[in-house]
Amino acid sequence: MSDIDVVRPQITVLSQEQIARIHAASLQILSTVGIRVDSERARQVFARAIGKTAAAGRVRIPRQLVERALATAPSNVEVYDRQGNLTFHLGPPMKNGPNGEVQTRFGIGVTALYYQDPETDEVVPFTRKHMEMTVRLGGALPSFDAVSTVGIVQDVPPKASDLYAVLEMVANTVKPLVILVSDEKCFPRVLELLEHLHGDLASRPFILPYFNPITPLVMNRGTVDKMFVTIERGLPFIYSNYGMAGATTPITPAGTLVLLNAELLAGLTFSQLVKEGTPVILGCLPAFFDMRGMGSFYDAQSYVVNLACAEMMVHYRLPHCGTSGSGMGWGADLITAGHQWANHLLSCLGKVGLAPFVGDNLGSKAFPPAVIVYADEIIAQARRLAQGFPLDDRPFALSEIEEIGPGGSFLTSNLTLERFRYATYQSKVWPTLTMEEWLDRGSPRAGEELRHYTQRLLSEAGPPEDHADLIVEGETFINTSNALFD
Repeated sequence: MSDIDVVRPQITVLSQEQIARIHAASLQILSTVGIRVDSERARQVFARAIGKTAAAGRVRIPRQLVERALATAPSNVEVYDRQGNLTFHLGPPMKNGPNGEVQTRFGIGVTALYYQDPETDEVVPFTRKHMEMTVRLGGALPSFDAVSTVGIVQDVPPKASDLYAVLEMVANTVKPLVILVSDEKCFPRVLELLEHLHGDLASRPFILPYFNPITPLVMNRGTVDKMFVTIERGLPFIYSNYGMAGATTPITPAGTLVLLNAELLAGLTFSQLVKEGTPVILGCLPAFFDMRGMGSFYDAQSYVVNLACAEMMVHYRLPHCGTSGSGMGWGADLITAGHQWANHLLSCLGKVGLAPFVGDNLGSKAFPPAVIVYADEIIAQARRLAQGFPLDDRPFALSEIEEIGPGGSFLTSNLTLERFRYATYQSKVWPTLTMEEWLDRGSPRAGEELRHYTQRLLSEAGPPEDHADLIVEGETFINTSNALFD
């Protein structure tokens, strides 16, 4: 079926002229303001390409170097599951949908300090058991394509926290993993653990390391060191920045977009200078700064900036990673629901490639499992909406309309009997009830039904068959690692 035969809603926020202006402004920032590079090794990489670097680590990147990087970076990244099966592609031309349309991919997470109980909303420090439970839940929910580092494990030795977190992730799902390592000194050991458990990571990558520069315009040493280690292994990685408008970026959405885009181009350029052809996934998390609470939050314009960033990456023919509508709300509540709907629906209608961090709230400090269960429903419906519907001869049902005629009923028509089971979305959480049925059931509350369903899923979600072996092998590796205590 060709695209012309499908009614498909889409969102486009930038014209070609606007894309050109944003690109030009980003290049101006890089060539005149430059970026601060805190790593001497990274400064040497830039110096070999530019011929010199400025004082105090300031590197000004010329236009031609950026254009060269855009020409050498791969346009697509193939992501596999742990069993070696191709799971999805990132990057234009999109290959995910049946007609080549953009198909946003979603992951749960990320790096919460607390676990929020789905029944009581109580928040407790995130533990290794919580990592096991939430990773299994993310693996069981069908709308999620990846699992990100859900929380920071706090009931193990601090120097081993990242290792235990990754061990629980790899042992409790076969889905692709987005890895965030808080201790950059531990990052090489994390990859060594994964290689010990799995073998080669690069040929069919199921691991996507996630790196952040420091906004505004700083490539910090920890991020650069992790990039070197990843590039040397031939792994794709995510390079994403986090901007707080009015604090770390200009308060205007346009200024935020241009600054964040410049930072992404700087990271891309550096990666291609280290090794041409390095696969990089680029994107931003454009939040606003709350001067009263001294925190960050998403505003409606944050989602527009996210869509614009995705379109810039499509223009550059690069894979994209964007926002996930998380961090907002006090649990599985109306605040959270609004942002989850806004992000996921807009992402699916726009050109967002990967939204890897669905689920956390309370300022991104807590992870409530009920939110990702609800988000699983939202993503399924958003994808259904974005898919549209076909306009070929059979869906027009002209022959049935003629046969049934005025005043007739389509309840028992051939097409109805063939398709009624999947013609509309059927929620796994909430049944469709008449008022009388709702009253007969004791007037149940939707939130309570979600809590009970989440608890059931948590109790039923099991591990992969090789879970026990991986845990034993991983714990042995961690316990015998002298590097943890250097």
